[in-house]
Amino acid sequence: MLLRRGLTLEYLTLGWNAVGCVVLLAAAVSAGSPALAGFGVDSVIEIVASLVVVWQLRGSASARRERTALRLIAVAFGALALYIGAQVAVTLARGSHAGHSSAGIAWLALTVCAMLALAAAKRDTGRRLANPVLTTEARVTLVDGAVAAAVLTGVALNALAGWWWADPAAATVILVYAVREARHAWRAAG
Repeated sequence: MLLRRGLTLEYLTLGWNAVGCVVLLAAAVSAGSPALAGFGVDSVIEIVASLVVVWQLRGSASARRERTALRLIAVAFGALALYIGAQVAVTLARGSHAGHSSAGIAWLALTVCAMLALAAAKRDTGRRLANPVLTTEARVTLVDGAVAAAVLTGVALNALAGWWWADPAAATVILVYAVREARHAWRAAG
Protein backbone atom coordinates (compact mmCIF):
# COMPACT_ATOMS: atom_id res chain seq x y z
CA MET A 1 0.00 0.00 0.00
CA LEU A 2 2.73 2.50 0.95
CA LEU A 3 4.84 1.49 -2.03
CA ARG A 4 1.86 2.10 -4.33
CA ARG A 5 1.33 5.51 -2.70
CA GLY A 6 5.00 6.40 -3.26
CA LEU A 7 4.75 5.41 -6.91
CA THR A 8 1.50 7.36 -7.35
CA LEU A 9 3.13 10.48 -5.88
CA GLU A 10 6.05 10.11 -8.28
CA TYR A 11 3.70 9.65 -11.24
CA LEU A 12 1.82 12.81 -10.22
CA THR A 13 5.13 14.67 -9.99
CA LEU A 14 6.13 13.33 -13.40
CA GLY A 15 2.88 14.50 -14.96
CA TRP A 16 3.04 17.93 -13.36
CA ASN A 17 6.62 18.48 -14.42
CA ALA A 18 6.05 17.18 -17.96
CA VAL A 19 3.33 19.78 -18.48
CA GLY A 20 5.35 22.39 -16.59
CA CYS A 21 8.50 22.06 -18.67
CA VAL A 22 6.49 22.66 -21.86
CA VAL A 23 4.56 25.62 -20.40
CA LEU A 24 7.63 27.22 -18.82
CA LEU A 25 10.00 26.71 -21.72
CA ALA A 26 7.43 28.18 -24.14
CA ALA A 27 6.90 31.12 -21.76
CA ALA A 28 10.68 31.53 -21.39
CA VAL A 29 11.21 31.68 -25.14
CA SER A 30 8.42 34.20 -25.67
CA ALA A 31 9.55 36.41 -22.75
CA GLY A 32 13.31 35.88 -23.05
CA SER A 33 13.35 34.97 -19.36
CA PRO A 34 16.35 33.14 -17.87
CA ALA A 35 14.33 32.50 -14.70
CA LEU A 36 11.51 30.79 -16.59
CA ALA A 37 14.02 28.89 -18.73
CA GLY A 38 15.87 27.76 -15.64
CA PHE A 39 12.74 26.58 -13.93
CA GLY A 40 11.61 24.86 -17.15
CA VAL A 41 14.91 22.98 -17.29
CA ASP A 42 14.55 22.29 -13.57
CA SER A 43 11.23 20.62 -14.41
CA VAL A 44 13.11 18.34 -16.79
CA ILE A 45 15.57 17.54 -13.98
CA GLU A 46 12.64 16.84 -11.67
CA ILE A 47 11.32 14.40 -14.29
CA VAL A 48 14.70 12.63 -14.26
CA ALA A 49 14.68 12.56 -10.45
CA SER A 50 11.15 11.14 -10.36
CA LEU A 51 12.04 8.49 -12.95
CA VAL A 52 15.04 7.50 -10.84
CA VAL A 53 12.81 7.18 -7.76
CA VAL A 54 10.27 5.10 -9.70
CA TRP A 55 13.13 2.89 -10.94
CA GLN A 56 14.40 2.51 -7.38
CA LEU A 57 10.94 1.83 -5.88
CA ARG A 58 10.08 -0.76 -8.54
CA GLY A 59 13.31 -2.71 -8.06
CA SER A 60 14.74 -4.68 -5.24
CA ALA A 61 15.92 -2.48 -2.42
CA SER A 62 19.70 -2.54 -2.24
CA ALA A 63 22.36 -0.14 -1.09
CA ARG A 64 23.93 -0.17 -4.54
CA ARG A 65 20.64 0.69 -6.26
CA GLU A 66 20.00 3.52 -3.79
CA ARG A 67 23.53 4.89 -4.26
CA THR A 68 23.17 4.82 -8.05
CA ALA A 69 19.77 6.54 -7.85
CA LEU A 70 21.11 9.30 -5.62
CA ARG A 71 24.17 9.84 -7.83
CA LEU A 72 22.00 10.15 -10.94
CA ILE A 73 19.94 12.82 -9.18
CA ALA A 74 23.15 14.62 -8.13
CA VAL A 75 24.52 14.65 -11.69
CA ALA A 76 21.22 15.99 -13.05
CA PHE A 77 21.29 18.89 -10.60
CA GLY A 78 24.93 19.59 -11.38
CA ALA A 79 24.02 19.89 -15.06
CA LEU A 80 21.19 22.29 -14.15
CA ALA A 81 23.61 24.51 -12.19
CA LEU A 82 25.96 24.71 -15.17
CA TYR A 83 23.11 25.59 -17.53
CA ILE A 84 21.71 28.32 -15.27
CA GLY A 85 25.15 29.79 -14.62
CA ALA A 86 25.78 30.11 -18.35
CA GLN A 87 22.27 31.48 -19.01
CA VAL A 88 22.55 34.18 -16.32
CA ALA A 89 26.06 35.16 -17.43
CA VAL A 90 24.96 35.56 -21.05
CA THR A 91 21.85 37.51 -20.03
CA LEU A 92 23.82 39.92 -17.84
CA ALA A 93 26.68 40.28 -20.35
CA ARG A 94 24.22 41.20 -23.11
CA GLY A 95 22.15 43.42 -20.83
CA SER A 96 19.03 41.57 -21.95
CA HIS A 97 15.77 42.45 -20.25
CA ALA A 98 13.16 39.72 -20.02
CA GLY A 99 9.63 40.38 -21.14
CA HIS A 100 6.49 39.41 -19.26
CA SER A 101 4.68 36.09 -19.23
CA SER A 102 1.25 35.78 -17.64
CA ALA A 103 1.25 32.04 -18.39
CA GLY A 104 4.61 31.66 -16.65
CA ILE A 105 3.41 33.57 -13.60
CA ALA A 106 0.19 31.54 -13.38
CA TRP A 107 2.01 28.22 -13.76
CA LEU A 108 4.59 29.16 -11.12
CA ALA A 109 1.84 30.08 -8.64
CA LEU A 110 0.13 26.72 -9.19
CA THR A 111 3.48 24.92 -8.97
CA VAL A 112 4.21 26.39 -5.54
CA CYS A 113 1.00 24.84 -4.19
CA ALA A 114 1.39 21.52 -6.00
CA MET A 115 5.04 20.98 -5.01
CA LEU A 116 4.44 21.78 -1.34
CA ALA A 117 1.55 19.28 -1.20
CA LEU A 118 3.51 16.58 -3.05
CA ALA A 119 6.58 17.12 -0.87
CA ALA A 120 4.62 16.61 2.34
CA ALA A 121 3.03 13.41 1.05
CA LYS A 122 6.37 12.05 -0.26
CA ARG A 123 8.16 12.84 3.00
CA ASP A 124 5.50 10.99 5.00
CA THR A 125 5.52 8.02 2.64
CA GLY A 126 9.33 7.89 2.44
CA ARG A 127 9.67 7.91 6.21
CA ARG A 128 7.03 5.22 6.66
CA LEU A 129 8.74 3.08 4.00
CA ALA A 130 12.19 3.88 5.47
CA ASN A 131 13.22 4.73 1.90
CA PRO A 132 16.08 7.28 1.73
CA VAL A 133 15.65 7.86 -2.01
CA LEU A 134 11.96 8.82 -1.70
CA THR A 135 12.73 10.90 1.40
CA THR A 136 15.53 12.73 -0.45
CA GLU A 137 13.28 13.31 -3.45
CA ALA A 138 10.60 14.68 -1.09
CA ARG A 139 13.14 17.23 0.08
CA VAL A 140 13.96 18.08 -3.52
CA THR A 141 10.24 18.57 -4.21
CA LEU A 142 9.89 20.82 -1.14
CA VAL A 143 12.82 22.95 -2.23
CA ASP A 144 11.37 22.97 -5.75
CA GLY A 145 8.24 24.58 -4.31
CA ALA A 146 10.36 27.19 -2.53
CA VAL A 147 12.37 27.84 -5.69
CA ALA A 148 9.12 28.20 -7.63
CA ALA A 149 8.09 30.87 -5.10
CA ALA A 150 11.42 32.68 -5.55
CA VAL A 151 11.17 32.54 -9.34
CA LEU A 152 7.54 33.68 -9.15
CA THR A 153 8.66 36.67 -7.09
CA GLY A 154 11.40 37.58 -9.59
CA VAL A 155 9.20 37.19 -12.65
CA ALA A 156 6.35 39.08 -11.00
CA LEU A 157 8.64 41.94 -9.93
CA ASN A 158 9.90 42.18 -13.49
CA ALA A 159 6.35 42.24 -14.86
CA LEU A 160 4.72 44.48 -12.26
CA ALA A 161 7.49 46.83 -11.14
CA GLY A 162 9.74 46.75 -14.19
CA TRP A 163 12.67 45.46 -12.16
CA TRP A 164 14.46 43.75 -15.09
CA TRP A 165 17.24 42.45 -12.81
CA ALA A 166 14.75 40.47 -10.69
CA ASP A 167 14.43 37.85 -13.46
CA PRO A 168 18.15 36.91 -13.61
CA ALA A 169 18.32 37.19 -9.82
CA ALA A 170 15.54 34.61 -9.58
CA ALA A 171 17.49 32.39 -11.97
CA THR A 172 20.46 32.66 -9.61
CA VAL A 173 18.27 31.24 -6.84
CA ILE A 174 17.80 28.16 -9.03
CA LEU A 175 21.57 27.91 -9.50
CA VAL A 176 22.20 27.95 -5.74
CA TYR A 177 19.44 25.38 -5.21
CA ALA A 178 20.82 23.08 -7.90
CA VAL A 179 24.35 23.14 -6.46
CA ARG A 180 23.02 22.51 -2.97
CA GLU A 181 20.84 19.59 -4.06
CA ALA A 182 23.60 18.06 -6.19
CA ARG A 183 25.96 18.09 -3.22
CA HIS A 184 23.31 16.74 -0.85
CA ALA A 185 22.35 13.85 -3.15
CA TRP A 186 26.00 12.98 -3.83
CA ARG A 187 26.83 12.93 -0.11
CA ALA A 188 23.72 10.87 0.64
CA ALA A 189 24.94 8.33 -1.93
CA GLY A 190 28.10 7.84 0.14
